[in-house]
Amino acid sequence: MELGWLLWGAAVLLLLHVLMELSPAVNFVLRVGFYYLLCVVGSALTVPVCLLVNGGRTVKNMRIIKTVVKTFKYFFGLRFEVKGLENFKVEGPAIIVSNHQSMLDMMGLMEVLPDDCVQVGKKELMYAGTVGLVIYLGGVIFINRKSTTSAKMVMAEVAKTMATDNVKVWVYPEGTRNCTGDLLPFKKGAFHVAVQAQVPVIPVVYSSFTTFYNPKKNLFTSGKIKVEILPPIETKGLTSDDVSDLTDRCFRIMRETLFRLSDRPSEAKDSS
Repeated sequence: MELGWLLWGAAVLLLLHVLMELSPAVNFVLRVGFYYLLCVVGSALTVPVCLLVNGGRTVKNMRIIKTVVKTFKYFFGLRFEVKGLENFKVEGPAIIVSNHQSMLDMMGLMEVLPDDCVQVGKKELMYAGTVGLVIYLGGVIFINRKSTTSAKMVMAEVAKTMATDNVKVWVYPEGTRNCTGDLLPFKKGAFHVAVQAQVPVIPVVYSSFTTFYNPKKNLFTSGKIKVEILPPIETKGLTSDDVSDLTDRCFRIMRETLFRLSDRPSEAKDSS
């Protein structure tokens, strides 16, 4: 009986392997499905550890979450090449901004996430089962993107949290995923907070995923991701009148870096 089940299992695995080799669509769906499965299983195992070690919701849980998520890259053949980690070593709070490409961003985030850093995420994630629970325990600040009033209130709370808990806050200023190989216009909320709190802005740029991950082409293979943490941009002395210039400056620097890391230097020059 056991031998029969083993043979059936081997046959199914062989069939899946053949389908993955022959059909990009099947390969994409299976790899995405496996990624979601990893997230669910990983979070389910991490939740009790967070509760036992730290007792509840705290940014300290991010160390545990980071340890788990950093193993995911090995399942998908992803390699990270990181430069500029020393730029995270600023005294006190800071706003960290980065480009937002796909569901795989979580792996990139955890690869470089500094200690005492919380993220701002969409409110819908809070209801994503064990995944929502584990990021809640990690101190993620949830924002309702559909409500401008709610978003402003949350960003005000972000400024208060930074000052009270002496933490850094990670924000995706594009506001939504964007897997085009370029940047969407930045929303100004994070930059308003940085100026209001007089804390530096630290840009983080990930190279384009489009060479190995592209849902429109059913592409999901192994690949290398270049990450660069840029020098902090000071906001001391700036006022609300300077927010637009600060946003534009950060957008321009990050866009040039994105093109350079993605081996598109000519576009980086054109964007200058």
